[in-house]
Amino acid sequence: MSVAHTVLASTNTGLAHFTQAPEPKKIHWLIEKGLHFKNHPLAQSHLGQGKTLALIFFNPSLRTRLSSHKAAMHLGLTVMSLNANEGWQLEFEEEVIMNSDRAEHVKEAAQVISQYADIIGIRSFPTLTNQEKDYADQVLNKFTQYASVPIISLESAIRHPLQSLADLMTINTFKTTPNPKIVLTWAPHPKALPQAVANSFAEWVLASGAELTIANPSGYDLAPEFRQGAIQCHDQAQAFADADFVYAKNWSSFEYYGQNLPVEQDWQITPEKMAWTNDAYFMHCLPVRRNVVVADAVLDSSKSLVIEQANHRTFAMQAVLHEILQHV
Repeated sequence: MSVAHTVLASTNTGLAHFTQAPEPKKIHWLIEKGLHFKNHPLAQSHLGQGKTLALIFFNPSLRTRLSSHKAAMHLGLTVMSLNANEGWQLEFEEEVIMNSDRAEHVKEAAQVISQYADIIGIRSFPTLTNQEKDYADQVLNKFTQYASVPIISLESAIRHPLQSLADLMTINTFKTTPNPKIVLTWAPHPKALPQAVANSFAEWVLASGAELTIANPSGYDLAPEFRQGAIQCHDQAQAFADADFVYAKNWSSFEYYGQNLPVEQDWQITPEKMAWTNDAYFMHCLPVRRNVVVADAVLDSSKSLVIEQANHRTFAMQAVLHEILQHV
């Protein structure tokens, strides 16, 4: 059974993990479940009593950390949070001589944390220097391999499934037609950023059965496995025509891995560009750089959904936790 087509992917250990996009029926079921919890957040407040969620952060977090904690509290879970890079470094390579700065191997760490927690959430970022290693999703997959409890991806080197579930919940809430035109557009940023949010959004939208247009400058095409099935466009004006939702996100180059390539045209989201659309809603996962990625006038407008997206992060996590708690 492929992980890519299940919400809770069973491994050879018999565990269920949440790391990628599910099959269409399961996506729509999760959306409904998340929106149910939005309206009834304490409906299952005793389900997690006596259970513990460990949140392991290899990178900083605002929305993911707080929304995950709140979702767990809604279900009665106890939460432990660890900033993994503030202590000693973990080793993830196999058959390595550990005579450098890495004091503990993930093989022991994952098993130990599994004794303290019933569910583990892992957040990690890519190096953006080694495409092969990053796309092997080493940190997430090694924890999945060695943990004896379910793993939830709080963002990995190549995906952010909880963000994507929250995004689809937002689209489902605000769409006025069964098949809205959804556009994922690249936007400028001074730093080289991961492809994880863009990859995951494309994966979930396409898996849900919706049509997706991806707009980006030449040299910024996403990895083929994530954009397959989408309409690819290198002209932002063409992509925005008749759009109902415009999702802006920067990502560094996949082809020229991790690089910020020079771009001739201005890809910032402005009111003038939003006027090309079908009075579209604007979306972004946050944090966002004002007047770099998007103009103030767009971000602060009544068509901006960024705060609602952030709110849905709690209930996306609650839906996933609720499903996992049925099995632990």
